[in-house]
Amino acid sequence: MDIRHLTYFLETARLKSFTRAAESLYVSQPAVSKAIRQLEEELGATLLDRVGRRVEVTDAGRVVMEQAKAITQSFSNLSAQLGDLAELKRGHIRIGLPPMVGSSFFPKVIGAFHDRYPDVTLQVFEDGAKKVEADVAEGVLDIGVVVLPLSFDVFDSFQFAEERLNLVVPASHALAGAPSAKLGELAQENFVFFREDFTLHDRIINECLQAGFQPRIVYESSQWDLISEMVAAGLGVALLPETICRQASGKSVAVVPLEQPAIWWRLGVIWRKDRYQSYAAREWIAFTREWLGGTPIEERGRLGRRGG
Repeated sequence: MDIRHLTYFLETARLKSFTRAAESLYVSQPAVSKAIRQLEEELGATLLDRVGRRVEVTDAGRVVMEQAKAITQSFSNLSAQLGDLAELKRGHIRIGLPPMVGSSFFPKVIGAFHDRYPDVTLQVFEDGAKKVEADVAEGVLDIGVVVLPLSFDVFDSFQFAEERLNLVVPASHALAGAPSAKLGELAQENFVFFREDFTLHDRIINECLQAGFQPRIVYESSQWDLISEMVAAGLGVALLPETICRQASGKSVAVVPLEQPAIWWRLGVIWRKDRYQSYAAREWIAFTREWLGGTPIEERGRLGRRGG
């Protein structure tokens, strides 16, 4: 049994597509199909049900998936540890970044890290914080950036940003220029939201419910600049972090501080507690913590900082 065959099978099962798996693995689709066919022949079982272009995992496939995850993770740990023993300062890191976080905080960090460690490659996946957290937990990603709080039983982490959400309204809106706004004042407004796979989506809905109303969502997007453009076009109002508001201001929108309640946006870098981290991944964690001024969550509590 070839470890590569297991890797191809896991990626195809995860993406439910031979084509997408081949793209993700940077190999040809026939190579993926052949490897999985050989694996099925060796095991004497059909692992994937091919229905047109759609691929579904069979009962036998689900059994193999659980074992294959453990096998490939053990092999990855072995390779990483041997690399560390050889003091090879090179490697590959899979990092998950929500789009607005990546563009606001990480371009300079990634550039500086590459200058220091030119032989370490970074593969960046842009997804909402919910997806990033799930992928780090599953081992699909080595490191992720998420909105805190999260489960400290599963992850190690450090926090590097803490901002309030502000209200963004069209420049012609009645609240434009107001010194502040209360969430309860927005009960009759249309809202432009981040998509459901963004932590802020649920966070804002919960805050609105506590303020006594169900927000009327007219548009959802994964891009903060598109959200601000939708607000400028008069489709609705939005709640965005201070960093994003600074970039959005002056684009036919007005930014109004939100009070009662203050909604906090706290960002952290996370990685699995129980998973071996390669030399490259450990260097990335240390480098970004130093660059961003991050502090471990447990230390922030002792220092009296606001929690997640």
